[in-house]
Formats: sequence, C-alpha cells, structure tokens
Amino acid sequence: MEGHRLFRKDRQGRRGGDITLYVNGQLECMELHLGMDEEMTKSFWVRIKGRAGTGDTTVGVCYRPLNQEDRVDEALHRWIGAASQSQALVLMGDFSHPNIYWKDNTAGLKHSRRFLECVDDGFLRQVIQEPMRRGAMLDLVLTNKEGLVGNVKLKGSRGCSDHEIMKFKILRAVRRVHSKLTTLEFRRADFSLFRDLLGRVPTISWSASKEV
Repeated sequence: MEGHRLFRKDRQGRRGGDITLYVNGQLECMELHLGMDEEMTKSFWVRIKGRAGTGDTTVGVCYRPLNQEDRVDEALHRWIGAASQSQALVLMGDFSHPNIYWKDNTAGLKHSRRFLECVDDGFLRQVIQEPMRRGAMLDLVLTNKEGLVGNVKLKGSRGCSDHEIMKFKILRAVRRVHSKLTTLEFRRADFSLFRDLLGRVPTISWSASKEV
C-alpha cells in the first residue's frame, strides 16, 4: 500500500496464518520486541508515537491456532502482560477461543479460562460485541483504555474467507496527565528539631488494677 509502512510475520511451512499491519507513513512508529522467545507465536507489536501532548499507542496483532500448545500460550500471555503496561494499547487478531462467553466473562475450557485471567490481569476490555465466524467470536479487539477504540463495524467477508472484516477507529491517545502529587524529601529533614519537639510532649503515666 503506497504511503504506508508494512509490518508482517509469515507462517513458515504452512498456508495461512500470516499477519500484517499497515501504518500510515506520516506516523512515526517502530516495532517492539517484548521477549526472547517471540518467534514461538504469530504476533508482533508496534509503537506509534503520539503527537505533542499525547502519549504513544502500542498496537499488537496476533494469530493463535486453535490447537496451540500450552507453553506457546503462556509466552503469548507474558507478552500481553508486558504490552498492557503501555499507556494506550490496542490488541487485535484471531485468538481462537470460541467457548468464551464475553457477556459474563466465563469459559468452558482450561486454556480459555487462562486467557481470560490474562485479560483481567492486564485490565483489558474486549470491544467486539457480535460473533463474526459461524456464531463464534474468534476475532477480538482488546484495549486497556476506555474510549480508545470506537466506531466498530462489521463489513462482511472478503473472497473465500469465513472471517468478517472488522472496521474500527483508534482514537488519539489521551493527553498525558502531569501528577501534582507532592512527595516529601526526608533526606532534608531536621531530625534533631523533630526529636526536640517530641521531647516536649507531656508524658502521661497510668496503671490499672483488677479486683478478683
């Protein structure tokens, strides 16, 4: 796509499962590396620099096969946990957890319950509300900031794919908040004066007795 920067990760030895992301060429961005074993799964992470006065946005793209091994799932969960520390995160892709009921946040299988725990630990919310693939919700959009993702629409499938196209907007990251919290510098404290003032506090002596 002309005028865009391409990020991609191809699945070796098998057809399908490739993931790509195009970023507008006018935006400053860079790929992030969150772990040593990042080749285990089909995912990548890109940081898009915000304009003056706004924070950066981390965008993740993921493809998770239905029969993915537990050790690979755990690696993905670690990366999600690391990415959720970003000021603004949008994570999208096919996660292959058809048995998750997002309305009540429950799942029937162990690996799906573990994924829900990962989502809860990262304080992420899932913004897709309608099932998109034969009544199942496999394609997800997760974010850690209220109002960051909006105008979510389903646009039908393309070609012979049984996935529906998701169209949504990533809104500008909120302005950075400068904390006005005051912290005390104890290294500059006058402890001799403190001890002197404490010594002037009257001491009250008391005793108690108990009759049997």
